Amino acid sequence: MPVISVINYKGGVGKTTITANLGAELAWRGRKVLLLDLDAQASLTFSFIQPEQWSKIYEQNGTIKSWFESFQDGSPISLGSLIFQPDGVVKKLNYYARMALIHDRNHQTGELHLLPSHLGLINVDLELATSLGGASLTQAKANFLKVHSRLRDGLSSLASKYDVILIDCPPNFNIVTKNAIVASEHILVPAKPDYLSTMGIDYLIRQLKQLVDDYNEYARLGSRDEANTIDPTIMGVVFTMTQLYGGSPISAQRPYINQITRLGVPVFNNCIRENKTFFADAPEFGIPVVLKDANSGTQENIKEEIESFVSEFEQKLP
Repeated sequence: MPVISVINYKGGVGKTTITANLGAELAWRGRKVLLLDLDAQASLTFSFIQPEQWSKIYEQNGTIKSWFESFQDGSPISLGSLIFQPDGVVKKLNYYARMALIHDRNHQTGELHLLPSHLGLINVDLELATSLGGASLTQAKANFLKVHSRLRDGLSSLASKYDVILIDCPPNFNIVTKNAIVASEHILVPAKPDYLSTMGIDYLIRQLKQLVDDYNEYARLGSRDEANTIDPTIMGVVFTMTQLYGGSPISAQRPYINQITRLGVPVFNNCIRENKTFFADAPEFGIPVVLKDANSGTQENIKEEIESFVSEFEQKLP
């Protein structure tokens, strides 16, 4: 069960769009996928359900915030109890399955599940920080492992239920984000090919290395054995919101793509072009664009670009 964190320090780079469409396409291809929204903005959550539905059904006790807070209350709840299937995606996948039967095609769709976020998740980070202290250095290191392993331990109970878990991380490196990194085998970095979106990737990699070094040092010193160390790898940078000419990014954007390549960071060959209208309308209907019907040649091209990216993503999976 690969766990992949999707992260970039810079907001507005298509991180949530990539997560939603990657998960939806993998589900269409027959995989059982869990999307976990760890961003307090809850954009991934609202890409699949309306805010009114979230307020009525999930806000009080049905989000990842509720799960983190249950540890503070001393009565932990299971992650599995907070997971649901978004209705719009279920209907769309069922529709495709029926069409396959009608046309006598052998196509088995998978499932897409969602664990929603909460606008108050940012307060959870402050609560987690209060649990990091200790009366001694040994106790402080033990608390570090306990706090940062919380999500990893929670997801272990779901290992047999999903083929892929995708975590939409906030654009920062707080304790909630670190929980995602510790729980992950791979890191996926969406980025726009521009100065601000790429400048932080080198810093992100250094922060990632520091977290891994600290965590593994404490894990080896404590009661945990080598099997509990972590080694998340950078799966690659996928460039989003690109402007294409002749099927390739325009000359003004290519230097930023080359810059990341020179850092030695893997870069996906496939990129996703910018189309604000097509992507912006998707959350209103709770269906990622890769599952929507294309109404123009440009929209069809965008879907094909997403599908090609997902194929490349699958090749990188264990």
